[in-house]
Amino acid sequence: MDKEEKGIKNKRELGAKYEKTAMEYLQTKGVHILQSNYRNRYGEIDIVALDGDTLCFVEVKYRKTGKAGTSEESVGYAKQKQICKISDFYRMQNQIPFHTPVRFDVIAVNDDRIRWMKNAFDYCGNSYF
Repeated sequence: MDKEEKGIKNKRELGAKYEKTAMEYLQTKGVHILQSNYRNRYGEIDIVALDGDTLCFVEVKYRKTGKAGTSEESVGYAKQKQICKISDFYRMQNQIPFHTPVRFDVIAVNDDRIRWMKNAFDYCGNSYF
């Protein structure tokens, strides 16, 4: 465990630290954060943001080492499907117009490197729209 992680008590706190890092990174790229840790009955999305006129649903993943695979590899099909379902509910709840562009991104934090994968995956679900 490195110095930065010693004061962190659990995985939730560690996740919150890297989500904050990801939000700060996105803001330096001109992205407007709408909400973090958006929850509904289907689960949670780490960050909801606007990149220009595109509504972005962002999953943040961290790996200290590559032993368990990379951060981006941990967003498998089941997680993608869950994120899409959560995004449907968010758009319905917030009355986001049908024509609004939507994107699903992953921010991978590996050994203090940040990699932003725009359009990390396509929509996979049964849209309510």
